[in-house]
Amino acid sequence: MIIIPELRGITCGSSLRANLSPKRTNTVGTSNADFPLADPGMYQLDVTLQRGQNLAARDRGGSSDPYVKFKIGGKEVFRSKTIHKNLNPVWEEKTCILIDHLREPLYIKVFDYDFGLQDDFIGSAFLDLTSLELNRPTDITLTLKDPHYPDHDLGTLLLSVLLAPKEEQREMTMLMRKSWKRSSKFQPQSLRLSDMHRKSQLWRGIVSVTLIEGCELKAMDANGLSDPYVKFRLGHQKYKSKIVPKTLNPQWREQFDFHLYEERGGIIDVTVWDKDAGKRDDFIGRCQVDLSALSREQTHKLELHLEDGEGCLVLLVTLTASAAVSISDLSVNSLEDQKEREEILKRYSTMRMFHNMKDVGFLQVKVIRAEALMAADVTGKSDPFCVVELNNDRLLTHTVYKNLNPEWNKVFTFNIKDVHSVLEVTVYDEDRDRSADFLGKVAIPLLSIQNGEQKAYVLKNKQLTGPTKGVIYLEIDVIFNAVKAGIRTLMPKEQKYIEEENRLSKQLLLRNFIRMKRCVMVLINAAYYVNSCLDWDSPQRSLAAFMLFLLVVWNFELYMIPLALLLLLTWNHFLILSGKDNRQHDTVVEDMLEDEEEEDDRDDKDSEKKGFMNKLYAIQEVCISVQNVLDEVASFGERIKNTFNWTVPFLSWLAIVALCVFTVILYFIPLRYIVLVWGINKFTKKLRSPYAIDNNEVLDFLSRVPSDVQVVQYQELKQDPSHSPNKRKRNNPG
Repeated sequence: MIIIPELRGITCGSSLRANLSPKRTNTVGTSNADFPLADPGMYQLDVTLQRGQNLAARDRGGSSDPYVKFKIGGKEVFRSKTIHKNLNPVWEEKTCILIDHLREPLYIKVFDYDFGLQDDFIGSAFLDLTSLELNRPTDITLTLKDPHYPDHDLGTLLLSVLLAPKEEQREMTMLMRKSWKRSSKFQPQSLRLSDMHRKSQLWRGIVSVTLIEGCELKAMDANGLSDPYVKFRLGHQKYKSKIVPKTLNPQWREQFDFHLYEERGGIIDVTVWDKDAGKRDDFIGRCQVDLSALSREQTHKLELHLEDGEGCLVLLVTLTASAAVSISDLSVNSLEDQKEREEILKRYSTMRMFHNMKDVGFLQVKVIRAEALMAADVTGKSDPFCVVELNNDRLLTHTVYKNLNPEWNKVFTFNIKDVHSVLEVTVYDEDRDRSADFLGKVAIPLLSIQNGEQKAYVLKNKQLTGPTKGVIYLEIDVIFNAVKAGIRTLMPKEQKYIEEENRLSKQLLLRNFIRMKRCVMVLINAAYYVNSCLDWDSPQRSLAAFMLFLLVVWNFELYMIPLALLLLLTWNHFLILSGKDNRQHDTVVEDMLEDEEEEDDRDDKDSEKKGFMNKLYAIQEVCISVQNVLDEVASFGERIKNTFNWTVPFLSWLAIVALCVFTVILYFIPLRYIVLVWGINKFTKKLRSPYAIDNNEVLDFLSRVPSDVQVVQYQELKQDPSHSPNKRKRNNPG
């Protein structure tokens, strides 16, 4: 499993500490009290939620509709199904949790489900994980309590738990236990942990899931319909589909990939929800996909009937072998081995342009060192580690303890599925008892990388709008097949599993409004210009416009439209080559981004003090929708402008090739034949490929062009002259 800072202590379990009367069922076990309890991802907690007894009644009929939530470290990691009208429910549901450290208790809460209303709290309990013995199954009875009414009898929960070191890390656990008895120094331990991280991060396969449709789903709204969307979860990986409004038979046709870490497969949890504006979304049903039952290298069509609901989902699931991802030391370098380099170059040569279209290229990232990082600990030091991300692929370095000038010297390799992806390298400070602290980040578009050059990148803040303290030294190589990359540009862009929730920001709303206003003003100014020609404000200009109008209309042919766009692209390229670059640095957007960052900091502090946004949830959703629409409209206009401005030369050249092809086609082929071929293709597409994912090639192309905001975020900051690979500072070991 991948351990990233926001997702420590994740997956499928929960925690409770007090009020327990354990019944030991086995005599084999090892105490966990004699070795450290804060080692990342070391333990697997298997929990079986068996049943509840004599639960408190929360409904008028003297019953309840109970379900159970497990939380650890403040994050929900499991939710059971709902048992309707039962005070002695039987669940018999199993889940597993990968535990960061045992000091965090498992928090268990029981609720009564109320349709359309806020669910009623029944009771809660804690499980102290340090009280469990390793490799020893334990039956536990938890007495539910309400902190506000400690004397009330709220019933009990029966669980069966088994705490064990994660299987592939069992040997490493024993080494660490012996090491801990000999010494408590962090540095040797961190080196051993790096090997453990390397094993647990690398995925063994790819699970490709296509969500096709839903059939006869349960109606949750007053109009007899629903607004369904689907959530998928495999371990810590999550995906959320789009919302299809007002239907019981939704068509999604969305495709995404999960990483598969376990040789024996895993379980994909699937839940279906009804979107409700201004209140909590309604639960429609759930189902599971057991990957261990599916054969590899084969596409399986699955019709899954929903539990706790009505209807079914139709999915296509394909399991394939692992992509070429790796973590190694600096001495082990694929591209420096001449034989391996030639093999990689051959794999992405022009001769193999139609072989494995999903494998576009190869990326190698050397994370060498960082200098002058921010001190995050009270000792004036930090415990930094790096997270390297390419779309949904995430790998980590080991932690260098008590150091502001760490050396990692690690090499990461990735398969490139989209050459327009952005490589993100984030530096965090490790904290054993809480989430990691952010130290800095850089975002580097793959097409802007200069191969084989070691560069010092100035670290930026979370919003990528300005510098923070420190620089990081990276050496990056990108090898890709241009033909595959061009074809992939016309396909839907991969969505990230984990994205920040949209939230209302007056500064962001203002920024998007100004961006859209600037796009609209271009059209308005063009209309004013045409109107001034019609009004003969300037006789020479109007006369020239009139002659041009007669010439174009008299000789107009359809092929002249792409030809005009082609000439505009060529003219702008000529201006850039001649040094007359008409592109302006967008200081307006940059200033607004900096203001937004300051407001985000204020919002984070204010949100802890008051729940104003929660009280105005409905208004917030409307404002967020307006905010997002403004962003989409403004981004659309900016992407068109940046295509013609040669912001990304690869995309502008691709546009030139496409426009040349369209011009030739329109010149030689009558329009009726083109429309006929287009219509036949559209009408027969569903018959030829029933499960094809709908897409628009033009919009897919524009989605790869950066907006003005992204241009500011991706631009490289000027570094301090003192930070240079040739002027390396001496490491401070702390």
